[in-house]
Amino acid sequence: MSAVAATDAQAPAAPALPGTWRIAPVSDPSVQILLEDLVREYHERYGSSLGGAPHSARAEVERYPAERFEAPHGTFLIYEEDGEPLTGGALMRYDEATAEVKRVWTRADQRGRRLAAATMAHLEERARELGYTRIYLTTGPAQPEAVALYLRAGYTPGFDPARYPTRQVPHPFSKDLLTPAPGADRAEHPIDPGAVAATPASHKEQIA
Repeated sequence: MSAVAATDAQAPAAPALPGTWRIAPVSDPSVQILLEDLVREYHERYGSSLGGAPHSARAEVERYPAERFEAPHGTFLIYEEDGEPLTGGALMRYDEATAEVKRVWTRADQRGRRLAAATMAHLEERARELGYTRIYLTTGPAQPEAVALYLRAGYTPGFDPARYPTRQVPHPFSKDLLTPAPGADRAEHPIDPGAVAATPASHKEQIA
């Protein structure tokens, strides 16, 4: 599932940014900063229990081997300004035609700059370069900002956004990369972060 830290609820048309995008291995220091901050935020949002079962945010973040995020089937993108990682995200193979978005993150003090939207736009571009024609992702019941972002990015929800969060977990989205995105009409049902309840979870993919 893409990251809880994707809180720029804007369309993903990449804004002009002064920094640098680059592909990096999981071992890269900037990627490690991203992953460590995801561990922190996952734990803050979901705690140590999902659906009554013990849960470790760190185990969740570290569940996939590094090679899943490397070419020719995956990638890890990082955006930096003055050498500091501010946003990023990853792709891995879901099936032959489909890339799965993972680990979308924006540093907390940089939110509101549409950096998560830019990350999604760059990940979609990279997915096309890798030969994928479709993108799949999931999010969880404590990530209303991410839900709004994906709706505005033209992703099709596999649940009713007007009833988010539902007991259906994870909350899946998909997008056909060969079809122009419909734009903000996907966001006709705004998500109120203050209305998010602690929905029981029953699936490990609730956070990814």
